[in-house]
Amino acid sequence: MPIHFGTDGWRAVISDTFTFHNLRLVTQAIADALVADNRTNGDALIDGKKPKMSVVIGFDTRFLSDRYAGDASRVLAANGFKAYLAQSDCPTPAVSYSIRDLNAKAGIMITASHNPPRYNGIKLKSEHGSSAPREQCRRVEVYLNDNESRGRGPNQMDFKLALEMGFIEKIDIFEHYFEHLRGLIDFDVICERKLKVAVDSMFGSGRGVIANILGGTGCGVTEVRGEMNPGFGGAHPEPIAIYLDPLKDEIARTGADIGLALDGDADRIGAMDEKGNFVDPHKIMCLTLKHLYEKRNLRGNVVRTVSTTRMIDRLANKYGLKVHETPVGFNYIADLMMTEDILLGGEESGGISFKGHIPEGDGILMGLMMLEILSSSDKPLSELVEDLNNEVGPVYYERKDLRLKRPLEKEVMTRKLADNAPEAIGGEKVVDILTVDGCKYILEDDSWLLIRPSGTEPVLRVYAEGRSKEMVKAMLDYGEKVANGAAKK
Repeated sequence: MPIHFGTDGWRAVISDTFTFHNLRLVTQAIADALVADNRTNGDALIDGKKPKMSVVIGFDTRFLSDRYAGDASRVLAANGFKAYLAQSDCPTPAVSYSIRDLNAKAGIMITASHNPPRYNGIKLKSEHGSSAPREQCRRVEVYLNDNESRGRGPNQMDFKLALEMGFIEKIDIFEHYFEHLRGLIDFDVICERKLKVAVDSMFGSGRGVIANILGGTGCGVTEVRGEMNPGFGGAHPEPIAIYLDPLKDEIARTGADIGLALDGDADRIGAMDEKGNFVDPHKIMCLTLKHLYEKRNLRGNVVRTVSTTRMIDRLANKYGLKVHETPVGFNYIADLMMTEDILLGGEESGGISFKGHIPEGDGILMGLMMLEILSSSDKPLSELVEDLNNEVGPVYYERKDLRLKRPLEKEVMTRKLADNAPEAIGGEKVVDILTVDGCKYILEDDSWLLIRPSGTEPVLRVYAEGRSKEMVKAMLDYGEKVANGAAKK
C-alpha cells in the first residue's frame, strides 16, 4: 500500500504499512514541507547551532507509540528542528494546545484515534493547534513521493546526542493545558455540587486526566479502563453506546451522577446519565449551547457538520444565532473557528470545542463542561436531556454504513442523488436538497436523510434523523434501496 497522507494525517496497520521505516519517511516529508514553507516566509531554519523552529510531539497508549514518537523526534532533530517530546502518553488536544503555548510551527501526534488496536498513525497539527491545512498535507505527500523517486532516506540523529544538544526536550505537556482548561471551566460551581463522576478512558491516553484535574474539587471520581492496555481489551476505543457497558456498570455500582467516555486519544466525548442511558454528542452540543447562551451569556455563531443534529439549528434560531453547515471533518469547523466569531463547533462523532479554546475537538474540555452544566442545575442529567427533547425535539438518530462492490465516484453519485430526489420519504415531503458533503434531503417536518459515498472505499454512509423511530426506519430503508441500486451498476 502507498502511504496516503490524508487531511488529519496517516493511519495504517502496525508492522504492515505502519513501520518504523515508513514513520521516518513520513516525518522527513513533514520536515521538508515545514522547511519549504518557512523559507518562503524568509525565516532561516537554524541560527548558529540553535533550532529556530520547533514541533511538539505526543503519543497515545497504542503498541510502540512511545517509541514511534521518539523516532519522529530524532528525524526532526536531524533536520534542525527542536522537538518538544511529551514525557508520557497524552491526549491529542493537550498536544494541540502546547503547539500554540510553545509557539511551535506544527505538532505530530502518534495515534490512530478511535481505530481498532491493530492500527497506528500520525496526526499532523498546524501552528494554530488545528489539523494541518489540506494544502500542507498535500505538500507532505509531494515530498514523500519526491524523496522516494530520488532514493533519499530520512535524516536521523542519535537520541541521546539530540537531548544533550537541546534539539530534543522532554516536556510535561499537562501543566499549561490544565491551567488553560481551568480558565474555561467554572470549577467553583463544580466544587459546590461535588458530583459523583464515573470516567471510562477506554484504555486511551485520556486515562487519569479528568480525575487529575478534578483533584481538590470534592468530586468523587472513579475510572474504568484507565490502565495501560495497548490492545484496548479487544474493543474499539470509540465512545459510542455499544462499547460502553463497563461505564454503565460503573454508574450502577457507584451511584454516579454522570458517566464520561473518551476515545483513544481523548479528542472525542460521549456521556451517560445517572440511569446509564447514553447521551450522544448531538445532545452534548445542544446542552452546551443552551448553557453558554443562557447561563454564561456568551454569543457567537454556531458551526456543525452536515451529519450533525438539526436540534442545534432550532436552538440557534431561538437565540438568533447563525448556523454554518460544513462537510464532515473537524478541520472544516476549525477553519471557521479561526476566521469567524464562533461560539460552539462540533460534529456527530464527538469532536466539540467552544469559544476561547483551540480550534480542535477536545473530549477532556467537553467532559468538564458537562460537569459544569450539571453542577449549575438542580436537575439530574436525565431530566436535562428530557427538557431538551421537549424544547427542540424529540429526535431519533441512526447511521448505517452500507458496503458496495466497488468505490463510487463521490461527486457523480452526489449529483445523481440530487437530480433524482424523491418527492417524499416516509410520508413527508422533501423540501430542500443540500450537497455540502454527499446528498442531504430535508423533509417538511425537519427530519433529514444524508447519503455520503466514501471517496476512498466501497461504502455508502447513510445518516437519518427523524421525529419518530418509524421515520428514521423509513429513511434508512430508502438509503439502503439507493445503495442496492448503486451496487448493481
